[in-house]
Amino acid sequence: MTGSILGTAVRRIEDPDLLTGRTTFIDNLRVDAMLHLCFVRSTVAHATIDGVDTTGARAMPGVVAVYTAEDLNLPPHHAFIPVNDLCKRPPLATGKVRFVGDIVAVVVADSKAAAVDACEAVVVDYGPLDAVVDPEAALSPGAPLLFDTLPGNLVGGFRDPFDESLLGGADVVVRARIENQRVAVVPMEGNAIAVVPNHGDGPAFTVHVSTQMPHMFRTLAAPVVGLDPAQIRVITPHVGGGFGGKAGIIAEHTVAMAAAMKLDRPVKWIETRSENLLSMHGRGQVQYAEMGFTTAGDITGMRIRIVGDGGSYAGIGGALPMGPSRTMAQGVYRIPALCYEVAVATTTTVSTGAFRGAGRPEAAALLERIMDLAADDLGIDPIELRKRNLLRPEQFPYETLTGATYDNGTYGAVLERAAEVAGYGQLLADQAQRRREGGPLQLGIGVSSYVEITGSAGGKEYSSVEVHRDGSATIKVGTSGHGQGHPTTFGMLVSDQLGIPLDRIRFVQSDTAEVPRGSGTGGSRSLQIGGSSVQAAAIAVLERGKVLAASLLEASPDDIVVTEDGRVGVAGSPATALEWSAIAVAASEEGDPLVVEMDLEQAGATFPFGAHVAVVEVDTDTGHVRLVRHVAVDDCGRIVNPLLVEGQQHGGIAQGTAQALWEQFVYDADGNPLTSTLAEYAMPSAAELPSFEASSTETPTHLNPLGAKGIGESGTIGSMPAVHNAVIDALSHLGVRHIDMPCTPQRVWQAVRDARAGTLPDPWREPPSVFASLPLRGDAARPADDADI
Repeated sequence: MTGSILGTAVRRIEDPDLLTGRTTFIDNLRVDAMLHLCFVRSTVAHATIDGVDTTGARAMPGVVAVYTAEDLNLPPHHAFIPVNDLCKRPPLATGKVRFVGDIVAVVVADSKAAAVDACEAVVVDYGPLDAVVDPEAALSPGAPLLFDTLPGNLVGGFRDPFDESLLGGADVVVRARIENQRVAVVPMEGNAIAVVPNHGDGPAFTVHVSTQMPHMFRTLAAPVVGLDPAQIRVITPHVGGGFGGKAGIIAEHTVAMAAAMKLDRPVKWIETRSENLLSMHGRGQVQYAEMGFTTAGDITGMRIRIVGDGGSYAGIGGALPMGPSRTMAQGVYRIPALCYEVAVATTTTVSTGAFRGAGRPEAAALLERIMDLAADDLGIDPIELRKRNLLRPEQFPYETLTGATYDNGTYGAVLERAAEVAGYGQLLADQAQRRREGGPLQLGIGVSSYVEITGSAGGKEYSSVEVHRDGSATIKVGTSGHGQGHPTTFGMLVSDQLGIPLDRIRFVQSDTAEVPRGSGTGGSRSLQIGGSSVQAAAIAVLERGKVLAASLLEASPDDIVVTEDGRVGVAGSPATALEWSAIAVAASEEGDPLVVEMDLEQAGATFPFGAHVAVVEVDTDTGHVRLVRHVAVDDCGRIVNPLLVEGQQHGGIAQGTAQALWEQFVYDADGNPLTSTLAEYAMPSAAELPSFEASSTETPTHLNPLGAKGIGESGTIGSMPAVHNAVIDALSHLGVRHIDMPCTPQRVWQAVRDARAGTLPDPWREPPSVFASLPLRGDAARPADDADI
């Protein structure tokens, strides 16, 4: 077979079903006698539960059961990665509630409408307690305590030893307090679960759930409901987006499973948009950054102190500053000394989780903001300052001060290409012209240079490839796609090896009965580990197929090739070539079907990188910001399907831009959510975004056979700091040094007004005293690392 399908733009083979409605989401699932769940949620942020009256609800038409914590007796559990075992969440609140939306009771009814009506009839008697929604305030002496088992709200953290000489020898020290705000994940489909008891052979329950990790879901949920994992079959149909928010299990999952077990009836819960906005959050860091420089612009050292907001039950979001944010704290730069400290607080807000990038965008945002501040202080062009400090290609593989081993990188080349594509010199000239004219519409140019970690710390992934007697093939994978295009990419890998057309390749994922094991999808691991596993299985099938074909054709296996039309035969003799169906039949007749299972292991993480340039127009009269252009040059190693890579770039850029300009989940001082619907939460539409100018370079990694790295999160990591920097750059000639994200019109207008009045605040203030009391990193409880995330 000549040529290769790999590296070509192949349209997604799964899209026709999605576009024409021939697919299944959990809300489409129809099962006889299905019951519906609705949750009674706390209307106060922090209170004791002094009584729950379910009498009226139980008597309402259509209600089958109403349960409180005492009825189901489920143990508390973490959602995914623990920060502190003293902060596990009871699936139904026990004794007190800790955020608006905490679950007090669950109604089970024969219709969704009946369940919703009955929830209104449940009367809860609360004993109000003081709320604390700010993580820094939560760490202050005298702050309201969320857990009686802890002396305060500090639930995790550590510090590196700090030597004053780390910054003392610098000519210039740049300091800033930076907020990486709490945001809502907002997938198109919220959480959803349907639990169906089985009364025949096989597992006791089939759980249909919208998740990124079906096998992990089964492993985590089974002990909570008192089952062996083998008693649960997990099926994940099409998923309307995950973005990290659907990793692990949540309280609603385990309550639904317990209700189905108690009633021996199928039950379903579909999260409403408001429920999702209340419950699925990410980010939430307050960052204190100090970086030393020589007058020539060389970095001399850096100190980072981060307060992480874990929310009410110290969710995975609290673990991220201790894991990937720390791992990527050095970024793309030669930093000779680094001190990193982190304190994680619990607050009377919903627990934070993972969101696209999971700790890496936060690290890049900090680094790139401090680099722009330094460029202003030193009077050096932002791109030039970055170039002077970038790691060089000959330094790879490179071990960072935080223990990461970067596989490879051409950081300077992608930065130069991004500047070239953007027309950086002309942009500077246009900006200068506008400043001379003094009009209200000012131009801002923002730059970011980033590296991120994908594939976790390596790990393995299951796959199998089988050729059937009719000549078609089936791929089974342990990853679990939710919109990334896995059926297309993995099908391309098999088609490339075997010559079988894509439309004759069946793709199976996300069913624990059909796929025996798998790590699921997260951390941009799927293609580099799962795809490499599929390719290896396909190669093994091909080698066996050559042996079988050689026997049938009385030839040497070394002479057997795949022909241009996808048959298998002797090189140079296409007339005698065999169809794959004949080879599969021969294998079956030998009693050994033509199938290969594979568990491929990757030795370590890979490190994609790139550079972004954002151009914004800022109205200094109103504070309105318009993103005019966004140029992205991302390197994810070898590219299998450039169309899918570009799609991931576009999606990531949109989400990073949205955090920089619009999105923030806000609570008032009493813990009441103020952005719990899309009327208040500022989600952008396509109308707010320009056409992105996304391109790629290819620097294959040596860590997997494909040479691929992840791309699903890179766009977010590169775009957020570039857009943020661009907004502030548009106002820098007025003296504005920093604006916290999101750069809303109100914040931008206020900064312009303060600049004109000469009352701009200092972007630095002393961090809270809690850092001095943290244990040294080696003495602390093991922080979450990237293998966990």
